[in-house]
Amino acid sequence: MQAITLVSTKDMDHGEWLKWRQKGIGGSDAAAIAGLNPWKSPISVYLDKIGQGEEVEDNERMRVGRDLEDYVATRFEEATGLKVRKRNAILAHSENEFMFANVDRLVVGEKEGLECKTTNSYSRKDWEDDNIPAHYEIQCHHYMAVTGYKAWWIACLIGNEKFVYKKIERDEEIINYLIKIEKDFWENHIVPKIIPAPDGSEDAGNLIKMMYPNSTPDSFIDLEDDYINHIDRRAEIAEMIKKLELEKSQIEQVIQVGMGDFETAIIRDKKVTWKTINSNRFDSKEFKKDYPDLYDQYVNTSSYRRFQIK
Repeated sequence: MQAITLVSTKDMDHGEWLKWRQKGIGGSDAAAIAGLNPWKSPISVYLDKIGQGEEVEDNERMRVGRDLEDYVATRFEEATGLKVRKRNAILAHSENEFMFANVDRLVVGEKEGLECKTTNSYSRKDWEDDNIPAHYEIQCHHYMAVTGYKAWWIACLIGNEKFVYKKIERDEEIINYLIKIEKDFWENHIVPKIIPAPDGSEDAGNLIKMMYPNSTPDSFIDLEDDYINHIDRRAEIAEMIKKLELEKSQIEQVIQVGMGDFETAIIRDKKVTWKTINSNRFDSKEFKKDYPDLYDQYVNTSSYRRFQIK
């Protein structure tokens, strides 16, 4: 193995492990930096590494994932005839020591590793045929980059009803790309503490709101001329969205006219429903007018920042 052993994790508690994670880029961080993690943005990775990220509370789903790791590894051994063992250590790339790997298993007698996953039934399609979720594939290539190994297996228990396993062969082009972007991220963002550009994800939006929750009343800033390009592009996109929303509504109206009073329509392999939905809504305006004192007792004041361009 080409990797450097930084520290043993055999008797390490969760708090200490989290502190070690801040000292380098791990496998789950790699996909976020590459823009391929559906739940985590580059900004989130940045805040974690500089010690300003939100503390993630341990939950039942995470506990189940940890407990089932042994089961997934055992099923993998049964299915393949290969033997695996734990590597209770945080490993680092021999040249780029900010690249970390905390691997699930290593295959005995081979330069191969194993990543164990659990997911719910809704993710079944992500694993059909030869498919592997992109962020997991990037994670495995990150581990190959750190260890120098030639392949990585990934095994997944889907909704406690299906077990799959697949092999990812080492791809030098992907590995060189990961080393490049992770080095750039570490040296140009983490070390100098310069926040990366937002990527438009929901995660990035939530983090930005967390970082700047309140505006200073009557404050003003004159931004650089470069921002006018963003303003103009946003206006173009808004106009495109408006036209597409109109076209979408037109298509829906054509189908609705075709359905008439029918609740369900079958169009080849598609099922279209247009159901009558009854709902009850609380009339807060009328309640406030009739019972103003009682209304005031139950009003909760909240604040948020409204973003507008005029």
